[in-house]
Amino acid sequence: MPMQKFSQILLAHGGGGQLTHQLIEQLFIPTFENTALSCRHDGAVLDVHHAQIAFTTDSYVVQPLCFPGGNIGTLAVNGTVNDVAMCGARPLYLSAGFILEEGFSMPLLQDIVDSMQQAAQTAKVQIVTGDTKVVDRGRGDGLFINTAGIGIIEHACKIAPQQIQVGDVVIINGDIGRHGIAIMAMREGLRFESAIESDCAALIDPVFALLDAEISVHCLRDLTRGGLASALIELSEGAAMQIQLDEAAIPIRDEVQGACEILGLDPLYVANEGRFVAFVAPQDAERAIALLEQHSPHNPRIVGHVIQSNSSAVILKNKLGVERMITRLSGEQLPRIC
Repeated sequence: MPMQKFSQILLAHGGGGQLTHQLIEQLFIPTFENTALSCRHDGAVLDVHHAQIAFTTDSYVVQPLCFPGGNIGTLAVNGTVNDVAMCGARPLYLSAGFILEEGFSMPLLQDIVDSMQQAAQTAKVQIVTGDTKVVDRGRGDGLFINTAGIGIIEHACKIAPQQIQVGDVVIINGDIGRHGIAIMAMREGLRFESAIESDCAALIDPVFALLDAEISVHCLRDLTRGGLASALIELSEGAAMQIQLDEAAIPIRDEVQGACEILGLDPLYVANEGRFVAFVAPQDAERAIALLEQHSPHNPRIVGHVIQSNSSAVILKNKLGVERMITRLSGEQLPRIC
């Protein structure tokens, strides 16, 4: 597809979902093709002088900048730390690039930077390099942040979409949808009977609880933009495996479910910032759940199984036993969510 056509698509639809997938698969990956990129992981796993490191980057454009449970700074640190952790690596160092609009509030910037440092300390990483750019008033929408992260792989496990196997159980570390609904409520000035806070958090402790216990983890993926559904579709395609989800097992808080019904949203596609799925060998499933309950006490559950190879599909079985295929959204339900 010509670059001009991609530009028209992005301008018309704002990116996201199927359109972003097309952009990645038809433009970026063919142009930059290499072994690390072709794994389609949350970061690149690289061999450097007989050591393995994970390297990732992400940009944060969330609006509003501050929301219940965090702000763009905590999101930038936790989001990048989590991408490194999803590669099975222990995060060590981050970079931070700030694109500021002329006239941006210095007290607000100080609060955001302080939040970043606090999140970095909690995650036991250091922000060691960065960059600052200022753009003309009206051209930056306040503040954008880009972060990159590096971590080291300390074990022999190979964690990647291509390692998923038939029979693997799909485990989620907690309830879904809170981040996206917290942002939407703040953005639209909505009030609910129970306050909804983002689940934004670093995932290092629950991930390494599994790895240190030598759980047979084959793949990890955090459930950010596009939520649980989009993450599983990507993994199904990357592994050429068919995944079956059990709708009744997916943990969703009543207030989030109610908010989604009011707003016409599907919670399976709503973004999260403290949730991940682990593909685990079936014999380790119960032990994995027990460990996650200690380190991520948000109702971890087995929500599905890998049922077939050589076929990429995500099939949702509802509470009545009726099955339907989960597909990509043509756009994003909630743009500017992370």
